[in-house]
Amino acid sequence: MALTYLSLGSNVGDRAGSLREALKRLGGAGVEVLAVSGMLETAPYGVTDQPAFLNCAAKCSTSLTPPELLAAALGVERDMGRVRERRWGPRNIDIDIIFYDGLVLDLPGLKLPHYDMHNREFVLAPLCELEPGFRHPVLGLTLAELLASLKAGATPLQDK
Repeated sequence: MALTYLSLGSNVGDRAGSLREALKRLGGAGVEVLAVSGMLETAPYGVTDQPAFLNCAAKCSTSLTPPELLAAALGVERDMGRVRERRWGPRNIDIDIIFYDGLVLDLPGLKLPHYDMHNREFVLAPLCELEPGFRHPVLGLTLAELLASLKAGATPLQDK
């Protein structure tokens, strides 16, 4: 079984309900949810002319491979009615794989760790609730160190 960390967000409809429903559906798709952070409301990222997001993180266990996990997450999004109209646009559910067993992977459509997670407070803060000492396998810093650096306004780190 692989240990994986997911980031979930929603900014339309019943945001909290959508996050809970997505976690439930992931459980039915071969993902065991071990722990879930609290929910954090944040301003939109990328396209800013939209409602605020509710975000959380989940620590999970799965026997799915990274591509299978991505397919499961996309299937949950699709089944919950997510429509991809524009990049970073409004969405009832968004599920991202942030880490997968410390694996570093660069495939078309799937980069692990998530390519820009270290520059996103809405990803780091919920993850820090779950595992502040988890070390980024490329950058070598803990989640707590990444979050502190981001909050201090440091120059964004570059994931190689």
